[in-house]
Amino acid sequence: MYLTAEEEKTLEGEYGRSLQKAIEILVALGDIYGADRLIPVKSAQIAGVSYKTMGDAGLEWVSDLEGKVKIPSILNPAGMDITRWKEMGIDPVFAKKQQDIIEAYSKLGIQTKCTCTPYYLEGFDVKLDDHIAWSESSAVSYANSVIGARTNREGGPSALSAALVGKTANYGYHLDEMREPVIAVEVDCNLSGSDYGALGYVIGKTVGSRVPIFYMKNEPSKDEMKSLGAALAASGAVALYHIEGITPEAARNKFTKPDEIIPVERGQIDEVYETNRDILSSEIVTVGCPHCSPEELEKIALLVDGKKLQKEMWVCTAREVAERYPDLVQRIEKSGAKVVCDTCMVVSPATNKYVSITVNSGKALAYVPSMCKVAAKYASIEDCIKEAGVIDED
Repeated sequence: MYLTAEEEKTLEGEYGRSLQKAIEILVALGDIYGADRLIPVKSAQIAGVSYKTMGDAGLEWVSDLEGKVKIPSILNPAGMDITRWKEMGIDPVFAKKQQDIIEAYSKLGIQTKCTCTPYYLEGFDVKLDDHIAWSESSAVSYANSVIGARTNREGGPSALSAALVGKTANYGYHLDEMREPVIAVEVDCNLSGSDYGALGYVIGKTVGSRVPIFYMKNEPSKDEMKSLGAALAASGAVALYHIEGITPEAARNKFTKPDEIIPVERGQIDEVYETNRDILSSEIVTVGCPHCSPEELEKIALLVDGKKLQKEMWVCTAREVAERYPDLVQRIEKSGAKVVCDTCMVVSPATNKYVSITVNSGKALAYVPSMCKVAAKYASIEDCIKEAGVIDED
């Protein structure tokens, strides 16, 4: 792999051990995957933030690093709401470790905005064909597919390395030829809302890590595409998908339809809603995996206006989004639901204390049973609110 004179100096340790470690990771990945060079990236989003998943070894590793990131960089969701962790029932020892992790990243110049939806934040504008280094699976899928930016599904260390160096190895989804669809999905029914998360949950298992192109009967919204991609990435390992005539690269490139075709019928979507339907009553209801958009917060606020909820309900979103729309937060929390920032039901240990959960996310449906040991069932946002036990205040 070709390195510039400056990159060679970094690799030889002339700019310190931390930068040397970072570029060693990038060069090793480049060598493994046949990259020709390092390329500049516009931003980084770094996973490996929740103390639940990184533990003491991860905390020690990031605490030992020195220097400052060279590009705008933010974090993936942490294991708790940074300011309301006591309300979530988080153990104080966990909270201290989590705060230490956040501080260690902050010392590197990383913005301590913990979210899986960086595309909603100011200063993280990403455009078609931009090269970036993001690591959270749903964020990667959204950036590649809905925006048409270019990123591999980075691990936490490689995304952090890219942030420190300002570059990443030129392989995988940074290359035109790797972005071509290789399998077609023909959806033979109309879909809306949470149906897209169910579709991703079904198809991800078959597609694996390949690039699919969908042929739809109707055009999904950006929130619906976000749900589709998140579920594809969780039940499979899809980092990029196209929708014929809708996603930017499919509209621009007019891809040839692949020979391998997967048909999808309504019954397959309905089966996802039947998963664990025998759980008659969930202990907790959660929405916002990936984190809620402003439009989703507005929808939830409208659905709970004038109502009280009987069960615990979390509405997960980025702190910056919640602070931008305090009126929506107030309306949602008036119902008894909690608008939870910085975290989600998958990466927080607070979820583990429950036996059963209702989610509106195909990603959460795929991850919660294994990562939290909690039985999960799937529902639309409307049915999630019903599950929370609605009482009209009138």
